[in-house]
Amino acid sequence: MSASQKVRLNRLFNQGKCLDVAIDHGIANEPDFLIGLEDIASVMQSLVTAQPDAIQVNYGQADLLQQLPQRQKPALVLRTDVGNAYNAARHREMWAVLHNPDDPILAALQMDAAAVVVNLYLIPDEPGIFRQCVENIGRLRHACERYAMPLMIEPLVMAPAGQGAAYGSLGDVEKMVPLVRLARELGADIIKVDPTDRVEEFHRVVEAARCPTLVRGGGKGELAGVLNKSAALMAQGASGMVYGRNVYQHDNPARVVAALMAIIHQGVSGQEALERYQRAE
Repeated sequence: MSASQKVRLNRLFNQGKCLDVAIDHGIANEPDFLIGLEDIASVMQSLVTAQPDAIQVNYGQADLLQQLPQRQKPALVLRTDVGNAYNAARHREMWAVLHNPDDPILAALQMDAAAVVVNLYLIPDEPGIFRQCVENIGRLRHACERYAMPLMIEPLVMAPAGQGAAYGSLGDVEKMVPLVRLARELGADIIKVDPTDRVEEFHRVVEAARCPTLVRGGGKGELAGVLNKSAALMAQGASGMVYGRNVYQHDNPARVVAALMAIIHQGVSGQEALERYQRAE
């Protein structure tokens, strides 16, 4: 990794740890994902006030963060791809494409992003979308090297019927480890990945990644369980979290951010984080 890439990573990670709040769900074209994001400008302002390490959005919403006049605000992580793998019904043709395949990180440079993120889908009997993802990563990796932009790859082992926990993805460690290893082989600077079904096995994913590994949250869960699981994953070597619905679909997203930041940066237990959340009521 170049010195210039490290400059951007230092904006994203605080002492090697990061909470990235994802609100890029509109690009999935799935109505359930938008519950809680109807007024995205208000959500963005609330999150900026809460001060996670980063906020993940698409190009069309990045201005809500980057045009704010204050100096101290979360880093921008910009999504670069769009596809149809998150829809409830399996499509006749599965696809994933870059927003701008000819100049794939131009928007990220224009918006002063700290990193870009792209999917790597492994869907049973869908080799076409897998090939598209590999091609997307190749284009991004070349551009990221040229312009010193960190690349976050999101390897997802999808369920056979496109259903299941966490947007239809699986936590099968035996399938996750090879896909995470592939993402690293393709040039990932950061891995964003599902939790393993057995939390105590997550260290195997971290070892395969050999780079900062952030846990994605999937669908909204009960808060105490989310916090306890987050603390357990940090103990397994995770560098932080990329949570969306487990932040913005709760009653008080700012307090959820504070609880997660305490787990990630202060090493508190899930129970202590929950108590902090409750004391703030």
